[in-house]
Amino acid sequence: MTNVSSPFPDSTTTQTALQGIRIVDLTAVVFGPMASQTLADYGAEVIKVESPAGDSTRYTGPSHTRGLSAIFLGVNRNKKSLCLDLKQAGAREALLKLIDTADVLMHSMRPQKMQALGLDAKALCARNPKLVYAGLYGFGEGGAYAGKPAYDDLIQGMSGVVDLVQQQSGQARYFPTIAADKTCAMAATHAILAALFQRERTGRGQFIEIPMFETMTSYLLVEHLYGHQLPDTGAGTGYPRALTQWRQPYASSDGLVCVMPYTDQHWQKFFLAAGYPEHAGDPRFANIEARTEHIAYVYETLGKIVATQPTDYWVELCERTQIPAAPVNRLDDLESDPHLQSVGFFKDVPGTDGHPYRFVRNPVRMQNSYVEPGLAPQLGQHTTEVLAQAGLGEEEIKALLEQGSAKQAE
Repeated sequence: MTNVSSPFPDSTTTQTALQGIRIVDLTAVVFGPMASQTLADYGAEVIKVESPAGDSTRYTGPSHTRGLSAIFLGVNRNKKSLCLDLKQAGAREALLKLIDTADVLMHSMRPQKMQALGLDAKALCARNPKLVYAGLYGFGEGGAYAGKPAYDDLIQGMSGVVDLVQQQSGQARYFPTIAADKTCAMAATHAILAALFQRERTGRGQFIEIPMFETMTSYLLVEHLYGHQLPDTGAGTGYPRALTQWRQPYASSDGLVCVMPYTDQHWQKFFLAAGYPEHAGDPRFANIEARTEHIAYVYETLGKIVATQPTDYWVELCERTQIPAAPVNRLDDLESDPHLQSVGFFKDVPGTDGHPYRFVRNPVRMQNSYVEPGLAPQLGQHTTEVLAQAGLGEEEIKALLEQGSAKQAE
């Protein structure tokens, strides 16, 4: 159910933030598709251009209908699918006509391949001066790694993720989520929005580059560049609070709980309320500088105290003393979480195949813009519609379909 007192709109809203913006999306897998899905959630028309084989994620995970797998559904809602074989000249010409009508072109191919296809930034920005051309790459152009393949695991390894996990846990592991793809997707979204905003002021589009390696490294070094932010101090990298092995959910006497005293007052209140006044007077807990210096002892002490009582005890104590705390949700708990239910976070959409599909809505809410989560498209579902909108005539479209340059969903 949705909170009736919410100031945010529902499906009765007719206007959207990016209404009238057309995005031609040549990306695949998760990095690019998640970025374009977010733009679709803000109301942009996103035209997903796929080869006859389709995006590989169409076949990743369970599915009711072949080509609409779980992973694909998660990052391709509210889009149109145009199926073109860009190896064929007719398909490339059709795509160019579509790009003439577009506000944004985004792709995740190597720049050399785009140039060979006649789809490089220089050519397309000259053809359509208002075009925002977004290159979603593994590594920035002009750099030592430019043009190399990049996948989430590689970027996690290169950017410092594996080292951080190993420092904390003793095991060289990746995050158990496709963190690089999703982090870089958010960077791509805001870069495209910034370029569109600048175009509103100048009337000109531009080329923008979103490289995974640089983006993920920047993300991690916000706190972990640490002492190297001050090169002449001799201090090292890595934020101690985040790296200590004791930074983890605490085992209560009957489960797990997240307890987060943060301010000096939080720590004083916690120890007094829990019945450990001796720690309230311990200088190692007195202020953030002292706690950072003795972070392993701080977290170890907290963990031993939490282990003496059940989770509900600590949640109640922390709510009473206004200290941040929460029980640990399992993945299977999220759909029944009271808050997520009350804000209408999960949306069920009936499929044309008779099966229900479940989506999460855009977590960002806007008072004057709303897009109802809809199904991801079947491969080539909108080919005829999109080509007609690009100005191709009925006979031209028919010829492309007969030649195999384009494909329409059955």
